[in-house]
Amino acid sequence: MLESKAAATRSVLVTGGSRGLGLAIAQKLAATGYRVIAVARNKSKDVTAAMAQADRAGPGTLAFVPFDFNKIDDIPKLVRSVRREFGPLFGLVNNAALGHLGALATMHNSKLEEQVRVNTLAPIVLTKYVVRGMMADGVGRIVNVASIIGVTGYSGLAAYAATKTSMIGFTRSLAREVGRLGITVNAVAPGFLATDMTHGFDAETMQKVMRRTALRRFAEVEDVANAVEFLLGDKARNITGTVLTVDAGATA
Repeated sequence: MLESKAAATRSVLVTGGSRGLGLAIAQKLAATGYRVIAVARNKSKDVTAAMAQADRAGPGTLAFVPFDFNKIDDIPKLVRSVRREFGPLFGLVNNAALGHLGALATMHNSKLEEQVRVNTLAPIVLTKYVVRGMMADGVGRIVNVASIIGVTGYSGLAAYAATKTSMIGFTRSLAREVGRLGITVNAVAPGFLATDMTHGFDAETMQKVMRRTALRRFAEVEDVANAVEFLLGDKARNITGTVLTVDAGATA
């Protein structure tokens, strides 16, 4: 109850919050009591339904702001408008990402550049402008969504893995940079989840990946959402610069 009351005064921006993992995180945080701002390119039917559900059930709220993270130069304007409408940002969840499955040798340069821009450059620039407000407020929580692929590797996802590995280094370095100002920076590293990112895999591949996990199952988006909620909460106030793995034991 105390955690919920504290969350009720806190706004959290979740990127890629219109579907899949991002939407699950947004819904979990709204149900906990946060004022959640989901940011994504398009407003999906799922996020529209989730907003209505949050309005009915509470205790938090869920709003949507459209934005294309390919447009790096527009990020400062996005942050200013969000702060004007929703007030200071207590939390930032850098979840938006895309992955193009295919051999590096034959992948078009435009797809490589898009992954680096959306998965790495955009969250770094977004964090730059969001963390300024957190520094002035003397409090803040940043959670970056990485991936176990950044550690284990995966054939056909070389560029995606590179972007996720970079977010781990970013997390640890920024945690040291802003920790003295009362801001924590952590990452979660999901394993393969049943989301849009894995819909391109055939059944045989999915079974092969599942057999490699210690628990012989996939982690679910709700498991990752729970981890993000924990890292944003008061119980994690002395946890920073770490990576919380949620993969059903795939990397055990």
